[in-house]
Amino acid sequence: MNKPYRVLAALATGALLALPVQAQQFINVLSGGTSGIYYPLGVSLTQIYGKAIPEAKATVQATKASAENLNLLQAGRGEIAWTLGDALSLAWKGDADAGFKAPLNKLRGVSATYSNYIQIVASADSGIKSMADLKGKRISVGAPKSGTELNARAILKAAGLGYGDFAKVEYLPFGESVELIKNRQLDVTLQSAGLGVASIRDLATSVSIVVVPIPADVVAKVGDAAYQSAIIPANTYQGQAADVPTAVIPNFLVTHEGVSADLVCKMAKSMYDNLDMMVAAHAAAKAIKRENATKGMPLPLHPGAEKYYKNGAC
Repeated sequence: MNKPYRVLAALATGALLALPVQAQQFINVLSGGTSGIYYPLGVSLTQIYGKAIPEAKATVQATKASAENLNLLQAGRGEIAWTLGDALSLAWKGDADAGFKAPLNKLRGVSATYSNYIQIVASADSGIKSMADLKGKRISVGAPKSGTELNARAILKAAGLGYGDFAKVEYLPFGESVELIKNRQLDVTLQSAGLGVASIRDLATSVSIVVVPIPADVVAKVGDAAYQSAIIPANTYQGQAADVPTAVIPNFLVTHEGVSADLVCKMAKSMYDNLDMMVAAHAAAKAIKRENATKGMPLPLHPGAEKYYKNGAC
């Protein structure tokens, strides 16, 4: 190669090396068990982000839900996560019994979403019709220190029950709990999820079920403002002929302080711009409203989310 060409080639190579290299952005969506509601909604979020934020690679991770999600976020091992409101409050304060050894002070809020209904469902053959009938029975209370299990502890305690009052306590995800009831190895499952959760619909089509009432006075005894009385409407599940009183708890989407304001703003905006995709993934998303996004948020909003709610743009 002649010297002038060598010089030009070297200059061209140097110019290319001098160009700034844009780091690949990642959005790991922390969800829950695959038989719950967090997971399909998490999948929907990755599809939304894939179209609206093409510079980022979005993935969904199945987890044990709330407590695990929040600890993973604090460690920087995810960008956005689903969580129950009571678990989020305990994480922000730092409650060792709930699985948070110290306050998770890196967490930041993105949006309130829909509410979880605490659904206690028994096989009709078990003879369970009320919370008093649970004593001496075999129960599954959700994965250890999951949002569901934290809900189970609170509701059972308010009803005057402890885990020692049961013949057997299993700490299993929704789908596995249902399979054990079908096989007569369990009597009842407590599941904290949106209405119409796939696991309970599956159970109701396989065996006769009883949706156990949680009276308003029991909900009040929990002593946590995150727990409110509500109704599971009649015919939510096959064989459920009447309305059933229960408790509801809000769900939130949360991120951490290390995620850029620009990315969080885009995540919040793209979700609200594409709520129809969320509803297609699960009907629980019908309850997600932008006007309620900051309602009941027990920790500071991320600046990126704050920017979107203030300006409606990024």
